Amino acid sequence: MRSGELRVVTRNLPSTYYLGASGPQGPEFDLASRFAAELGVRLFIYSVPNVGDALRELESRRAHIAAAGLTRGLRLPAETGFGPPYQQVKEHLIYRQREPRPRTIEQANEGHIEVITGSSHAATLNQMRLVHPNLAWVENPAAETEELLFRLSRREFDYTVADSNEFAIGRAFHPEIRIAFDLSGGKPLAWAVDTRDPSLLRRVTAFYSSLKAEGRLAAILATYYAGAERFDYIQSRVFMEHIATRLPQYRHWFKEAATEVGVDWRLLAAMGYQESHWDPLATSHTGVRGLMMLTEQTARSLGVIDRLDPRESIFGGARYFVSIRSQIPKRIVEPDRTWFTLAAYNVGFGHLEDARVLTQMHGKNPDSWSDVREHLPLLTQQKWYSRVRRGYARGWEPVRFVDNIRSYIDILDWVATDSGPPAQRESSVSAQLQDR
Repeated sequence: MRSGELRVVTRNLPSTYYLGASGPQGPEFDLASRFAAELGVRLFIYSVPNVGDALRELESRRAHIAAAGLTRGLRLPAETGFGPPYQQVKEHLIYRQREPRPRTIEQANEGHIEVITGSSHAATLNQMRLVHPNLAWVENPAAETEELLFRLSRREFDYTVADSNEFAIGRAFHPEIRIAFDLSGGKPLAWAVDTRDPSLLRRVTAFYSSLKAEGRLAAILATYYAGAERFDYIQSRVFMEHIATRLPQYRHWFKEAATEVGVDWRLLAAMGYQESHWDPLATSHTGVRGLMMLTEQTARSLGVIDRLDPRESIFGGARYFVSIRSQIPKRIVEPDRTWFTLAAYNVGFGHLEDARVLTQMHGKNPDSWSDVREHLPLLTQQKWYSRVRRGYARGWEPVRFVDNIRSYIDILDWVATDSGPPAQRESSVSAQLQDR
């Protein structure tokens, strides 16, 4: 309180803290931001590679709080203590869909199990070995759970272990993964707090008590762990219904905005659907709002006064799209130029540049969307995002974002053609962007 700054150490992970297209995000970041605001001080949050480093920051007094997805029960430094639990997680044994599902740890032991070195998952397996002495697994010292889920989905091994919150995020990007069974019951997550002044722990305790009582804690956690649906048959059926019931209200504005900025209206319509399902009142937990889901800062820079006005939102989104496109190197040609722009629209231009750097590191073409698309997910892996400027990003999100929009465009090309003879219709997105 004397310094006017709350110092919080965390980890750069989807379940804690990361830099999104609209700025810092993550459940630990949201919680720490609210707590700092309640104290009336600035938040200074920074990340370290692992739990051990986070606890050392707390021990050295460089941080007041470690908000890093910590399991209560960890050995803490002197003069520190755990705050109240804010989330219960279970440990799942994870396998791939269409593979035989193991029902017991003995059945899983017939395959290759891989976990993180020194993790709570490895500790759980060590405990289970007391009852199952032949239990064997491999510990990976240079991976986080999300990387193991990715490698499991690629059939590099048979099983891994993930906390329920990690799985909730990972399944949106790796739909092949499934829960075989739980290895342990609920484990509480909590902040570790400097207790030299006991008033800090009292304030943390009161903060969480208030969050729980008002339902705000559950809402924050649901934002990140509810998971996003894939673009599939059911989703496409809903899209078809919305083309009939929602699109007619906004189609003329999509066409006007497209004419103003020089793109096909179906591209803007597909973007709008991906962002809000053509709901002009849509609002996200990060504060982006409206049919094209603009941040307040972006809207202001584009001259959008009311983000909930569908016409303003559509025109603002169109201008924002072309402003991002102008940053894409001119040597990148269509259709890749559009796919790069969409990816940057979703994840941020800086993270896209980081993915292009990683693509080049792997000897692939950083000007090719297909190559960069393959390497964007590496931004979820510590051994790769630590080598680029902006750190962790949910690299699967822009991949899915672009894939979904391309699917929506394909449907709009078929069912939302313009009136008049075919020769007089405006070019389809497929024609404008060449062969996808």
